[in-house]
Amino acid sequence: MENRYYQDILKAITEEKKLLAILIDPDKFDTSFTESFFKKIPKETTHLFVGGSTVEFGTIEKTVQALKKFIELPVFLFPGDYAQVTPEAEAILFLSLISGRNPEYLIGQQTKAVPFLKDLDLEIIPTGYILIDGGNESAVARVSETKAMPQSNIENIVNTALAGEYLGAKFIYLEAGSGAKMPVNYSIIEAVKNAISIPLIVGGGIKTEEQKQKAYSFGADLVVMGTAFEN
Repeated sequence: MENRYYQDILKAITEEKKLLAILIDPDKFDTSFTESFFKKIPKETTHLFVGGSTVEFGTIEKTVQALKKFIELPVFLFPGDYAQVTPEAEAILFLSLISGRNPEYLIGQQTKAVPFLKDLDLEIIPTGYILIDGGNESAVARVSETKAMPQSNIENIVNTALAGEYLGAKFIYLEAGSGAKMPVNYSIIEAVKNAISIPLIVGGGIKTEEQKQKAYSFGADLVVMGTAFEN
């Protein structure tokens, strides 16, 4: 399948451009306020991520359709389960929760998604998803029944990221969880970035411009913000 959107990201990184995705959880997003929502997100936003840990069936498609009426940014699906798929989007982050040991989120959900994906014209981007302790129990940890990785064990986080790359991931995604009390530590971002040779996505707990810029300076290629704009 054509990998246009992934190649666009690689090109932007080569040109030293920093990318910003706004994460939209359909269960918390009122589509009647879509136009006003876009007026308050940063002008430098390059992507929209749509998905959540638990999303009512059919809500993903309605949300993406509403977004596309007002903006031309590429929409990437960020699915919490196999049913969060719609052809309305441009690409899907095909996530494997490599920080956890629950087979359902390592390969089970992915297998269930195949019947939905195989006939769709969606760019599929394998993504090694690593849940980092953000100071509270995230919805991801609760739903997936896995534990977030302690921020203090940088070596294990780096090794997990490298394992994801060796398994064929095209992105590594360091995630502190929606509504995290603290973002991924900058020393973790730096260590992972220095170890891997694929793009690094960092999200969870990033609420301010300073936090965003620090994440970039320590190696994030694409920063994800969400909770800061939900209200």
